[in-house]
Amino acid sequence: MARNSLSSRFRRLDIDQFDENRFVEEPDGADTGAGAGASEADGGPGPEVEAALRQGDVLRAFHVALQNSPINTKNPAAKEQAQEVVMKVLTSFKGSEIEQAVNSLDRNGIDLLMKYIYKGFEKPTENSSAILLQWHEKALAVGGLGSIVRVLTARKTV
Repeated sequence: MARNSLSSRFRRLDIDQFDENRFVEEPDGADTGAGAGASEADGGPGPEVEAALRQGDVLRAFHVALQNSPINTKNPAAKEQAQEVVMKVLTSFKGSEIEQAVNSLDRNGIDLLMKYIYKGFEKPTENSSAILLQWHEKALAVGGLGSIVRVLTARKTV
């Protein structure tokens, strides 16, 4: 015969932690990284990007600018400065070099590039929209529609 147990130990396991649809707010790393928009006094990658552009190594400047983007900060000045650096790098590419640069990125890099492309569409400068459309075309070919959906639904912005 079955033993009657009044134990409630089995209820101590939080099964909600295993639910993949459960939303968990990620802690913001407020001002943890200097970001791509760091000034020269901060020793950030801004000067490194400038040096790479002066040497004509736009691919290295591209990777440095994207690698150090301030997505974990809530400082709008740092994000704005990083946007300017990335836009400067994107507009310095020739049309034939864009595909090589996009192909050198992983999935997270493509998503980050898409974030900067859409941010550039928000604040267009002279001739930047045509260049951003070329970047968007190549990034879409590599990242697919999933990249656009991930960017539009992302909580962390650039």
